[in-house]
Amino acid sequence: MGDTTGLDAPALIRLGMGFWASKVLFSAVELGVSTDLAARGPAPAGELASRLGLHGRGSLDFLDALVALGVLAREDGVYDNTPIAALHLDRARPDSYLGHFFEFAGTEWYPAWQTLTDALRTGKPQNNGKDSTTDPFEAIYDDPDRVRRFQQMQSSMSLGPTLALAERFPWARHTTVADIGCSEGAFLIRLLGRHPHLTAVGFDLPQVGPRFTDAVGAAGLTDRIAFTEGDFFTDPLPRADVLSFGHVLHDWDVPTRRMLLRKAHEALPTGGTVILREALIDDDRSGDPLPLLVSLHMLIETPGGSDYTGADGRRWLADAGFHDLRVEHLAGSVSMITGRK
Repeated sequence: MGDTTGLDAPALIRLGMGFWASKVLFSAVELGVSTDLAARGPAPAGELASRLGLHGRGSLDFLDALVALGVLAREDGVYDNTPIAALHLDRARPDSYLGHFFEFAGTEWYPAWQTLTDALRTGKPQNNGKDSTTDPFEAIYDDPDRVRRFQQMQSSMSLGPTLALAERFPWARHTTVADIGCSEGAFLIRLLGRHPHLTAVGFDLPQVGPRFTDAVGAAGLTDRIAFTEGDFFTDPLPRADVLSFGHVLHDWDVPTRRMLLRKAHEALPTGGTVILREALIDDDRSGDPLPLLVSLHMLIETPGGSDYTGADGRRWLADAGFHDLRVEHLAGSVSMITGRK
C-alpha cells in the first residue's frame, strides 16, 4: 500500500523531533518570558536575556527559536510578544493564561511520556496510577502543592471550551447546574458570570474544596455557587437541571463510565440534561491526532482510562436511558455530547 499521509522525510524528522519545540515553549513559560515582556516592555536580546537571568550562550538561539515558532516577534533586533503570547502566556492575565497547563505538562507529563513504550507493552499506567489499581489521583491529592498545580492546569486547559459551552448550550431553559469533578471551579465561575439566572454546585473530593471556595469568593459568586464534597463512586450525585462532566469519563474504564451515567440519569429531573466534555476521537479514528494522543496519555496515567468517539458516548448515554443525543464541537479538539432525560 502506498504512502497516503503526505509525510516526506524532512516532515518525518520534524515530527520525531517535535519534543524540542515543546521544551522550548515549556522553558519560556517557566522563565516567564512573555510575562516579563508584557510588564517591562520590548527589549533587544542582551537586555532581555539579562532580565530573564539567562547565560549569554544559547540565549540568542532560544529567543530566535521562539520567534521562528511564532511565540515571539522581533523587529530591528527588539523582541516582543506576539498577540497570542500576550493573551495566553502573561501571568498577569489570569482569565486567559495557559501557562499553568504548560507548566504542569512540562514537569509532570513530559518526563512520564518517556515510559510510553513500557505502557504499550504492559497495558499498565507508568506515572501517578502505577501504584494503584483503582484511583490514579491518589498520588496527586496526597500532596497539597500538586493539588494546587493540578487544579490550575485544569482551569487553563478548559478556557476555550468553557467559553464556547457558555454560549452554545441553551442555558436559558435551565436554572441549576452541577459540575461533577469541579476542580477549582473555573467552568462554573465563567458560566455563571455569563448567565446571571443560574445557580450551581461544584462536586468533588474534599481536598479540592479550599481552592474552589477561594476562587468562587474572589469572583463574588458565593451566593450562587456552592461546593459539595463527595466521591462519585460511593455518593449520590447532586440534583440539578444540568449535570456536567468535564474531562472526567476518560479517566476511567468503560464499566465505570456506564455507572456514572446511570447515576447521572437518577439524579436528573425529567427534561434534565447531561453534558460530557472531552477531546473526542473522530468516529473514523483517523482525523485529528490530538484526542488519540490524549488517549495514550490516559494509558500512561490511569489503570483503565482512554478517550473515546462521539459514537461511543452516544451509545453509553442511550444505554443509561438518555435520548435526544447530540455531539457538537466546542473549541480546539474538545467537543460536547449532550443527552436528555
